[in-house]
Amino acid sequence: MAGRRGSGRADYDAVVVGAGPNGLAAAIVLAQAGRSVLVRETAPTVGGGARTEELTLPGFRHDVCSGFHPLGAGSPLFRRLPLADHGLEWVEADAALAHPLRDGSAALLRRSLAETADGLGPDGAAYLRLVGPLVRDWPLLEEEILGPLLRVPRRPLALARFGLLALRSAQGLARTRLRTERARALFAGCAAHSTMPLERPGTAAFGLVLLTFAHTVGWPFPRGGAQAIPDALASYLRSLGGEIRTDAPVECLDDLPRTRAVLCDVSPRALVGLAGDRLPARYVRALARYRYGPGAFKLDLALDGPIPWTAPGAEAAGCVHVGGPLAEVAASERAPSAGSAPERPFVLVGQHSRFDDTRAPAGKHTAWAYGHVPNGWRGDATEALEAQIERFAPGLRERILARHAAGPPELERRNPNLVGGDVNAGLPDLRGIVARPIARPVPYATPVPGLFLCSASTPPGGGVHGLCGLGAARAALRGPLR
Repeated sequence: MAGRRGSGRADYDAVVVGAGPNGLAAAIVLAQAGRSVLVRETAPTVGGGARTEELTLPGFRHDVCSGFHPLGAGSPLFRRLPLADHGLEWVEADAALAHPLRDGSAALLRRSLAETADGLGPDGAAYLRLVGPLVRDWPLLEEEILGPLLRVPRRPLALARFGLLALRSAQGLARTRLRTERARALFAGCAAHSTMPLERPGTAAFGLVLLTFAHTVGWPFPRGGAQAIPDALASYLRSLGGEIRTDAPVECLDDLPRTRAVLCDVSPRALVGLAGDRLPARYVRALARYRYGPGAFKLDLALDGPIPWTAPGAEAAGCVHVGGPLAEVAASERAPSAGSAPERPFVLVGQHSRFDDTRAPAGKHTAWAYGHVPNGWRGDATEALEAQIERFAPGLRERILARHAAGPPELERRNPNLVGGDVNAGLPDLRGIVARPIARPVPYATPVPGLFLCSASTPPGGGVHGLCGLGAARAALRGPLR
């Protein structure tokens, strides 16, 4: 895989295009294997979807995209890296999640499985039967779930037990296994991270995995902001001898130095632009059919005080799901796929500053929030998101000092991998999970020798976990970098 300097001895064993968590992870795995690596990044800083900026007022630090990182804390790759030695400190709230309800109470998702079940009243035993076996089996399941599915499973029985539940629709599973509004709402909110209508097969998997993570690793976030994750990865990579160049855009592969392998932390669409006519026409057509999911509308608030939740216990949670009962959550997630913005959106709210005093000036707070809208939607959902939060936290608006809103076009401008504002980097339905970006035995490899894709558009998909980079790096080490 030669760059514009032509053939001859490579300047680097590998060049990684894009310094998001997956690109940095790929570079680290290659550097650990003794390969020379260069990372090129268009933006002034590393980070991709894990960046932190003062979006509203000086001293208020907001996560630009990802805000909670159960997949980061639970990543089999990140757990093996000395990221704490490079500045990464995880913060865990008293509760991972609160889901306020119409009666003024809130369902709480805690690290303790037993305490969570106790809070669900009549559905406590049913919750233990549903989630308890997954928590027990997670050491067997994580490798099967957090990797390519087109392979022979090593733990077929554990995977089959999970699959019997995961392949169902979230709405169907909630209605058949849980009886109370409280438990159904808690499950529905977790499943809504799929961005798909909750009637779709496979949406139950998202709810089950996020609940399981809450009881195994929690839903932590980095002290100081999401930026701490890529900063720690970059620091560790440099300690291994890897090079990183920011403000270094790559328009095409010919812009790169001579190298044996190129790994691209970019969308399938961007890969076609980079590789030009090197890619076979059939592969280009297949990438053009890659499907993206609904977009997100992001709202960041600088506040004069904490969010004034009505429900007792909501103040103890790092993340709050605002959307009411199962029926309301399902309706809000149905609308974007049908091409309209929901009148009452399901809103994910982060209140990091309650637990991390580096996020805002003394006595002040931040709010991180987003809802789902159609892919590429150009409207303004600020009023709808604030009104929905106000339903469960009356007086919120009086505490707003400044706001920053970003719809799908702005999210994509900041991070081109978020095509149309899709934070999952591809529609995560059954087809989109199995064939990501297309059905290939090694999904990270392309038909061009030495060219690999390592973005969240490869398995296991969206999330700050570095596992897409790990998979691509392993493929390169089995191939041109043997």
